[in-house]
Amino acid sequence: MIDEPLDRLRAAARRTRELALSRASTGLGHQDADDDVGTIGTDGALGFDPFPLLEALHHHGVHAVVIGQVAGIMHGSTELTGDLDLLWDGVPAHAPALAAAFASVGARLADENGDPVATHPDSFLRPKVEFTSPGAGGDCCTPALPWGDLRVRECLDHAITATGPGGLEVRYVSREDLIRMRRATGRPKDLRRAAELASRGTGDGY
Repeated sequence: MIDEPLDRLRAAARRTRELALSRASTGLGHQDADDDVGTIGTDGALGFDPFPLLEALHHHGVHAVVIGQVAGIMHGSTELTGDLDLLWDGVPAHAPALAAAFASVGARLADENGDPVATHPDSFLRPKVEFTSPGAGGDCCTPALPWGDLRVRECLDHAITATGPGGLEVRYVSREDLIRMRRATGRPKDLRRAAELASRGTGDGY
């Protein structure tokens, strides 16, 4: 049985890649994901591997927090995903390290309209920037993105750290905060995944 968060994520990414190999390309990116199926139904699942970017973030000392279904998987969710969503504090002084990490894996960035923007620190100061990289695409968000009544900065404070081989550290959102994020977003997949997480225990105890 797989118990460690990063082991769960590696196993899920491997299953995602295997599943994607058995189907034709859809032509859909993570921003085109169905509100019920999620990004497992897009081309983001092809070759999905979030670890090169997660390792780059660690190497560059970036304190980004994994959110979305990758965090759900790390908490034990059984649903697969084809994207990697991140939250960081949006402090301008931290943006250069973020840009360096994304550049090191050859990531491409786009604004909220899907128009390309440079892999430059200023690009990350937007409330949200979309990215694609050889292993994973997704959204990189700040607390400036509208989150309704959710106190997103507190999610950064509550984040958990998982440690893997070679000292890799990956910060990910707590179970309670992820459930709150899911319920605030309110899409069918989010509500379903929130219910799954809520049924798995009392949480992380921050």
